[in-house]
Amino acid sequence: MNKIQKITTNLWFDTQAEEAAAFYVSIFNHSSIGRITRYGKERHDVRRMSEGTAMTVEFQLEGRKFVALNGGPQFKFTEAISFIVHCESQEEIDYYWENLSEGGDEKAQACGWLKDKYGVSWQIIPDELTSMISNPNPEKSERAMKALLQMKKKIDLHVLKQAFEGSDY
Repeated sequence: MNKIQKITTNLWFDTQAEEAAAFYVSIFNHSSIGRITRYGKERHDVRRMSEGTAMTVEFQLEGRKFVALNGGPQFKFTEAISFIVHCESQEEIDYYWENLSEGGDEKAQACGWLKDKYGVSWQIIPDELTSMISNPNPEKSERAMKALLQMKKKIDLHVLKQAFEGSDY
């Protein structure tokens, strides 16, 4: 028997739930589309959705369950909620940054933040970042934070490590 995930993130889209779920599943490993519930005759008038349009799309990213809802245009995503993608290497940072930012908001966002084409905010960060900026050595942590704050888009792990160690960057 499958155990239900205690907390599931619900993402409210205007009409792009199915498209967004497919986009995210194409980027992350161990990901899949699950059950899709469609608007029927009795439900489509509520949200002015065409009969047959996806109402909810259940999907998994890296084994975590999500639900995408086509609920209409009244709510938009903001940076107040974001998904953090922990990366082990610069190659991984580059991969997620390039794929998730494709077609997204081009405005410069600092410290590894990006907004995808659906308006969802993501933080693409190296695993080492937290230990660097919370290091008990204040000189090291401050150098790492200073370098991080200068990165207006994708994080450069090599530059971050150089700053942390006190090398010229």
